[in-house]
Parts: sequence; structure tokens; C-alpha cells
Amino acid sequence: MRTITTILFVVCMTTALCHAAPQGADWPHWRGLKGDGISTESGWRAEALSGGPKILWQAEVGKGYSAVSIQGGRAFTMGNIDDRDIVTCLDTATGKEVWRHSYACKAASYPGPRATPAVDGNNVYTFSRAGDVFCLDAMSGKVTWTRNIAAELKAEAPRWGFAGSPVISGEQLLLNAGPRGMALDKTTGRTIWHSGPGIGGYSVLVPCRLAGRPTLLMFGEKALLALNPATGKARWSHEWVTSYNINAADPMPVGDQVWISSGYGTGCALLDCAGARPRQVWKNKAVSAHFSSAVLHKGYIYAIDGNTKRKGKLVCLKPEDGTVAWSRELGFGSLILAGDRLIVLNEKGALTIVAASPGGYRELASADSLLPGICWTAPTLSRGKLYLRDDKGRVLCLNLN
Repeated sequence: MRTITTILFVVCMTTALCHAAPQGADWPHWRGLKGDGISTESGWRAEALSGGPKILWQAEVGKGYSAVSIQGGRAFTMGNIDDRDIVTCLDTATGKEVWRHSYACKAASYPGPRATPAVDGNNVYTFSRAGDVFCLDAMSGKVTWTRNIAAELKAEAPRWGFAGSPVISGEQLLLNAGPRGMALDKTTGRTIWHSGPGIGGYSVLVPCRLAGRPTLLMFGEKALLALNPATGKARWSHEWVTSYNINAADPMPVGDQVWISSGYGTGCALLDCAGARPRQVWKNKAVSAHFSSAVLHKGYIYAIDGNTKRKGKLVCLKPEDGTVAWSRELGFGSLILAGDRLIVLNEKGALTIVAASPGGYRELASADSLLPGICWTAPTLSRGKLYLRDDKGRVLCLNLN
């Protein structure tokens, strides 16, 4: 009888703990687990914003635009204080600093880092606006290896500095640096391939499969490139010219097609990439994405149209023909998707939760003026906690459980 009672007690406690534990997943690098801006979490609650957001903690991390990466109960981001970049590791439960690593780096215009740390196993990889690449121990912040690829490989920074976050693909650390990017060995930092002197773009390198082959998509200065991941050689390029050479929003694979967009009224296009050369299916001005990357959900694209400090709108777009299902002026900003809901943060710090449905705009919850600075950084969702950040360096953690 005592044995049965003990078993029942253990089962009840295990069940209770499972129900009490936050459900969800880590968000270990730019744009989440799959690099597509989408979280599989569905248990979080939009209505948690009712009556005012529940702020669990806030932290100051230095000026910049780096988003927050989450792994193993720790949050990683970057900022700049007094011309020194700061890589900060925070406890996700309390917001307390676990460790920081700093190095000299000019804050420059629009001060601070642009790239988001990538966490892979026991390592954290960071990339500065000046070309500093670090591999840090995730537990202690100690340097495993470091390089400055601008000085060593003559990869010239774009006008506003290197911005593409580091991407881990197999054993490669991928960087948008040089005219066709580069790949470093993630364990040692040695160069696997690089594209010589010159300037790249601002987006990340996007691993995908096109026409049955592993491919890297990269926005360069004036073109979209498809690269061989093993060698970095270009398979093809498609001209895409934007004012000031700001090709910044990540290209988005849609099967064997690729959707691209950029700002300053340039617009967007769908490319059929099933053949040896890309074929433009359509091009229009339904979405001109300055640097906010889009998401693809149940056959529709959700994107932010517009430029910084101007009117911006959330757009639901049908990729087959480029027609707009609906749009709504929410201001310029960024978005992610989780559980059939869009999480949209505009540059004035207003947060809006929207149903991701082509049937029409439906707002589920909202909160205004959450942060004092400009919010150009995409939100992060992990285990029911939403992480927001502004250019002044303030990070908020909201409870959406």
C-alpha cells in the first residue's frame, strides 16, 4: 500500500511540474532556431498584456541594435559603452549579469553593434561593426578564439558597418563580409573560404536548398547571390540595387523560389530559382522593407513596409502573384511569429499582437511606449518570455505566460 501511495505521489508531482514548467524552446541566434523568425511556441498568452505588460526585469547593455539570443536559461546580446563593445550574458530568470566581455570598438554613427550573438553548444559567436569576430565560452565569457576579418582578409565594412549576424551551418561560421561572404571554421576560427577584398551587404547568409542543392543566399551591395556552401563560389547573381546600397532584409526561400525586398521605395520580387539562372516571376512595390525581415506562414508573407522614421505598415502578401491580402499602419518596426500570431514592435516602442491570417487584420492585444529609445531590433520569444530592446541599450523581459 505504501509503495502504491509513493508511486501515485511521484506521478502527481511529475504531472504538476510538467504543467508548471514554461513550455517552449530556446532562441539561440538571429531569427530563432531555424533562422526564419518563427517560434513553435503556442502556449504564450496575448492577453497577458491586458492591464499593462508584466515586466519581469530590465537591464542596461549599452547602445546598439543587437537582438537577444537565448540558450539554457541565459540571454546574450551586445552593446557599446564609451567606444567599447560589450558582450553581455544575463540570467533569464532575474536579468542579473552573469558575465561580460568587452573590447575596443568605435561606436560611430547610429552607435553600437548591429549583429546578434549566435549560441552553438558551449560557444557564443559575435561579430562587430568593425569586423571583430569572437568565439567565447558560453559559461564564462572567456575568449576561445578571435580574429578581425577586416584587417586580415581585407573585407571592407559597408557604409554603416558590418551588420549581418553570424550564422552557424554545420562546422561553418558564415559571415556577410567581402563581396561574396566568407566561412570560418567554428571550432578554430581558420578560414574555410572567403571572397577577397570588397564590400558585401547587411543581411545574414541564409542556408537553404534550391533546385535540390544546398545553397547560401546572400544580399551583396547590388545583387542577390546564390553561393556554393562548400566553396563560396557564386552559382548565380540577380541584380538588386537599393539606395545607399542598403540590401538589409534577409532573402526568404519559398520552396524553389526566393522572395526579396528592400527599402527606399525599391519594392519586392519573387524569383523562380529552379533553373540554372533565376527568373523574376513578379516585382512590385507592395513591400519595401528597409531592414525588417519577413516571415512566411501558411502560404502568406507577413512583412513591414516602409523606412525608418516614416510611416510603416504591416502587410499580408500572397507570394504567388504579389497581391496584398491586407495591410495596417502600425509604424515602422520589426516582427516575429509564434503560434499563429505575429508579434510586432514598432520603432516607438509600441507592441502589437496580431492574428496571422490572410482573412483580415485582427488585433489581439497591444501595449504602448514600452521603451524610451528607438526600437529597430526584432523581438525574441523563448519559453513564454518576450525580450525587447532599444537603441539606448535597455532590454525588457515581459512575461507572456
